Amino acid sequence: MKTPFVTKAQLDAITARYPTPFHIYDEAGIRENARRLKAAFAWNPGFREYFAVKATPTPAILKLLHEEGCGCDCSSLTELMLARRCGVTGEEIMFSSNNTSDDEFRLARELGAIINLDDLTLVDALAGAVDHIPEKICCRFNPGGVFTLAQTREGFQVMDNPGDAKYGMTRAQIAQAFTRLAAMGVREFGIHAFLASNTLSNEYYPALARILFRLAVELRDETGVQISFINLSGGVGVPYRPEQPENNIAAIGQGVREAYEEILTPAGMGDVALYTELGRFMLAPYGHLITRAVRKKHIYKEYIGVDACACDLMRPAMYGAYHHITVSGKEDAPCDHKYDVVGSLCENNDKFAVDRMLPKIDMGDLLVIHDTGAHGHSMGYNYNGKLRSAELLLHQDGSVELIRRAETPDDYFATLVW
Repeated sequence: MKTPFVTKAQLDAITARYPTPFHIYDEAGIRENARRLKAAFAWNPGFREYFAVKATPTPAILKLLHEEGCGCDCSSLTELMLARRCGVTGEEIMFSSNNTSDDEFRLARELGAIINLDDLTLVDALAGAVDHIPEKICCRFNPGGVFTLAQTREGFQVMDNPGDAKYGMTRAQIAQAFTRLAAMGVREFGIHAFLASNTLSNEYYPALARILFRLAVELRDETGVQISFINLSGGVGVPYRPEQPENNIAAIGQGVREAYEEILTPAGMGDVALYTELGRFMLAPYGHLITRAVRKKHIYKEYIGVDACACDLMRPAMYGAYHHITVSGKEDAPCDHKYDVVGSLCENNDKFAVDRMLPKIDMGDLLVIHDTGAHGHSMGYNYNGKLRSAELLLHQDGSVELIRRAETPDDYFATLVW
């Protein structure tokens, strides 16, 4: 059972002021979760979370997380600009990009960001783009093959295919990159890797940590460089379905600590800082897409048409992803009606739910689509001339703030040349 963080009474008051559809975020939940993460890794003095800006590139959210000690994981020129405008600069920024342009390298260098190189060829590209190679730099590792995590105590298995991913360097390439960068004047090195997405297992991060910790010792011994940090990246997931288990971030932190003390500490590397780049885990459960039922249709199935569409939340259309739906005010009503909940795009995959058992939906009912705080509004687009929705922040005192207005037709036409 998933319970919205906003009540029907609250939504009735909010929608009287802000028309649907809109995304709304829970400040209290975001802050509490950031503090849980920090506490889980407090044993590592250099720990820092670099929030994945791509997940929710909204200034109010980035500033809120910055207040909780989080930096920004940026992957483009405009994300770097956004971080700077939010007051995040220097080593509070991790710049992890691929197919990186010279302009992106130059701005990252200007801001003092930690640059994470995705490919061996980018060593020379960076050297050609900036006046001076930074003394602290990171390289992204791709071990290839298939990453499999054995059956866990939660009953879930994790498997992904790094060998098919476009990111990162091979084992030989990262050693070569370290050697070449050291010759160029780099003094501090970091290692980064991402092996699996949205894992629901407390074992994923410790398993990844062991891979990277062993690699760090090997590269230190092989190249002689100083490895000062290891970035575990993202991949810690959230339960989109009510029956799925939640990750226990305290247990995850303890598992990583055990790997650290087993591998790094005996190797004389007990001062290595750990970084994370979590987006989904940090924000997804603390965002809802609020939409209103506006049409119903009966042909071969029962359809409920809402005023949101895939342009407001792409994940169900793009991945077939499940997002739980609550009919506001009918939380305790029996789920005895089967519906497809659909938007109005000229695409048959514009469906938030297929054959979903829900309470009887009446026109005007407000639907809460759960877990949209990450990769929700940020993946919006303008197909069919749809306009991107507003974003609201529910503050801890119960007040609501507009943090991004809805687009207007003037916005849509602003970039056109007639």
